[in-house]
Amino acid sequence: MQINIQARQFSLTDALRSHAERRLKSTLNCCYENIQKVVMRLSDINGPRGGEDKCCHLQVVLAGLPDVVVEDIEADMYVAIDRATDRAGRTVVRKLDRQKTLLRQTPPLEVADEVINEK
Repeated sequence: MQINIQARQFSLTDALRSHAERRLKSTLNCCYENIQKVVMRLSDINGPRGGEDKCCHLQVVLAGLPDVVVEDIEADMYVAIDRATDRAGRTVVRKLDRQKTLLRQTPPLEVADEVINEK
């Protein structure tokens, strides 16, 4: 799993980067083999004016499935990272479970052809 963390409109500290990497790895560890890449874009929308403007935009690129894109805006960047990674983790697990369920329900191509040919 490739992790790319980008900061926009502010400088990314080592503490914030390590927190983001730690949260991503712990949240997405269960689906590690299905994730190709994770892109996290952190931004301070209002700049020095303050307010609820710390944005964490998260894109999880899955193998064979549409990307999972989650965004969270909070007053604290650490909270925005935590919430976005939690939501992304739940969404990825749900998508992968849905794909497994569909694969189990779909008969193999040979069986489907035999059923059609018998009729």
